[in-house]
Amino acid sequence: MPSAAKSRSTLPQPSPTPGQAGVTGGAAGISRLWQFAGLAVLFLGLAAALLFSGAAAARDVSDPGALIRWGLPISKAVHNVSLATVIGGLIFAVAILPRTAHGSRTKDAEAPEHPAFTRALAVAAAAGAAWTLSAIAVLVLTYSDVAGQSLSGDAEFTRALVYFMTDIETGRAWLAVTIVAAVVTTALFGVRSLSGLALTLVLSLVGMVPIALIGHSSSSSDHEGAINSLALHLVGVSAWVGGIIMLAVLSGILTGSKAASQAGTKADITEPTLRRFSSLAGFAFVLVFASGVINASIRVTSWHDLFGSAYGQMLLAKAVATLMLGAIGLMHRQWVIPQLNRKGATLSSRRVLWQLVIAELLIMGATSGIAVALGRSAPPQPTTFAPDASPAFILSGYELPPELTPERWLTEWRLDWLWIAVAAFGMVSYFLGVAKVRRRGDKWSWFRTINWVIGLLVLTYITSGPPAVYGRVLFSAHMVDHMALTMVAPIFLVLGAPVTLALRALPARADGSRGVREWLLLFVHSRFSQLVTHPLFAAANFAGSIVLFYYSDAFGFAMRDHVGHELMNLHFALTGYIFVLSMIGTDPLPLRAPYPMRLVLLLATMGFHAFFGVAIMGGTGLLAADYFGNLGRAWGPSALLDQQMGGAVAWGVGEVPTLLVAIGVAIMWSQSDARESKRTDRAADRNNDADLNAYNDMFAKLAERDAKLAERNSKLEGR
Repeated sequence: MPSAAKSRSTLPQPSPTPGQAGVTGGAAGISRLWQFAGLAVLFLGLAAALLFSGAAAARDVSDPGALIRWGLPISKAVHNVSLATVIGGLIFAVAILPRTAHGSRTKDAEAPEHPAFTRALAVAAAAGAAWTLSAIAVLVLTYSDVAGQSLSGDAEFTRALVYFMTDIETGRAWLAVTIVAAVVTTALFGVRSLSGLALTLVLSLVGMVPIALIGHSSSSSDHEGAINSLALHLVGVSAWVGGIIMLAVLSGILTGSKAASQAGTKADITEPTLRRFSSLAGFAFVLVFASGVINASIRVTSWHDLFGSAYGQMLLAKAVATLMLGAIGLMHRQWVIPQLNRKGATLSSRRVLWQLVIAELLIMGATSGIAVALGRSAPPQPTTFAPDASPAFILSGYELPPELTPERWLTEWRLDWLWIAVAAFGMVSYFLGVAKVRRRGDKWSWFRTINWVIGLLVLTYITSGPPAVYGRVLFSAHMVDHMALTMVAPIFLVLGAPVTLALRALPARADGSRGVREWLLLFVHSRFSQLVTHPLFAAANFAGSIVLFYYSDAFGFAMRDHVGHELMNLHFALTGYIFVLSMIGTDPLPLRAPYPMRLVLLLATMGFHAFFGVAIMGGTGLLAADYFGNLGRAWGPSALLDQQMGGAVAWGVGEVPTLLVAIGVAIMWSQSDARESKRTDRAADRNNDADLNAYNDMFAKLAERDAKLAERNSKLEGR
């Protein structure tokens, strides 16, 4: 990348002294010296944290050697940075930067790419290669670390390594990460369409799931809370760190440098790029800090452990660094971006911009090093299962809750931080959208807002409240959880019309990039949306997936495995939402069924639910028997009797929401007819009943013709 002394800015600037840009960061960008300085600080912070915590010290038993003790955390640091760079590059390409040099969303494959778009994907592809190689290194070094032996090329080491990759959870996780990294890297070298890059971004995010499932989180006292908070933490950190890295490597191009001019564009896109990333970074900061606090509170349960242990002290250092980064981000939002948005933006504001980015880069490097060292250090709380763990704890990860009573339908909670984050994001985003629409002078229905809030509260109760707690030990409670998730919460959420609000609140982009609004419109009109929202498909999926789920191994997988449980929640929430949306929703859809057809589909699903409930009530075989039959529950009905009660819930309780939706369809049908009548009356008033007169004239002419025919026939008969 050209240094600030050699690059050009769209604004006049004094000539910097030799080496000035390499020392402070110039107005036109950040030199490579500072970019590599961030990486150097990462390794320095890692080394200091490892020495401070003693995580790199030699073991008394089964020591794998210094190469493994130091090579493994270094490989993990490279892995984390390269993964963040891949995600940051894809986010910038998919949602922040214009794709073409001339700012048009043309489908012409020959249209020249914007140099910033090209640079972002090139850096992401190189980082993808580093991600793949570092994942392989982590896989091999983790085996050596677990086995307590140094690297070797003999056949026994290879056989043991293969066994580790295929039969041990940690090995399988890192093998999965390696495969995902390789696929993402391959796509980065060949994919150029924004839709393909968006799918690649989703796949790269999936690559973080195995990382969250292993390590300290997998066996903590609240292992699901730890896993979910760590997964949210990884997503926030990757988007934030990757975005800062992208700002650094693209700084010279964003300001309209020589490389940009050669590509056919001289536009300075620093301000829109920074503004868009600032919004993302704000959400990422909240996500990182909140999830970090939650994860730390699970592992460090006393003030003594927080202040008196090396693990707790490193946590404090990481928290302080995160707050510093948040303060710098606030400076960007409150001072730098408004300055860049003015026509007379000063050269000093641009220089301060890149100096702040340099500071973020250095602080993030040190923080990332501390984070890797934390992963190598033992937390104060034990991370292994107790030898006398109960069957319920072994199967579900939690001890049995107390016997279910009416009041405990309100008091027994186990927070699912993933769905709490979804609800919090949905609540904040919705309120921001409403505020923006009303500031513009437009109206937004309080009825919709109240329904959206109720829907998110119901969703939180279902996923974190008593239905979720007792749904892990009682089939009847699980069925209450399922029916509420797929038939109660979606009604309120659909009535909130979130897509309509987003389309009204979000501005349309004119520079060829795709923001949230553009992606929403693209998805609504996509072939995939046409399929899943088609009334027939939505009804079949809504009703049929129940049978496929409960009468297959998917049910047992969802009860035993955390990923399976969250996928179950996601599937049934989306299934219910799409079905209700196709029935009574006002958000835009590719196709809407006529009202009579909607009522027929609702009646069909009601009958299917009744059939399913009766089948469960009369069943004599226990579903997921290896789970519900081995929990060791000493209170409540037997597992089979409880399952039959669950069938009654599916039959009785499940019909009520469907009936309410049917009533809603009938009301909408009536209102539609009333609106059509009013429209017809208004048209008649405008044209003095021209349509009615023409209609009457048509019948008068028909009557006159019939009379003439009758007269002619009578004359013929008289002859």
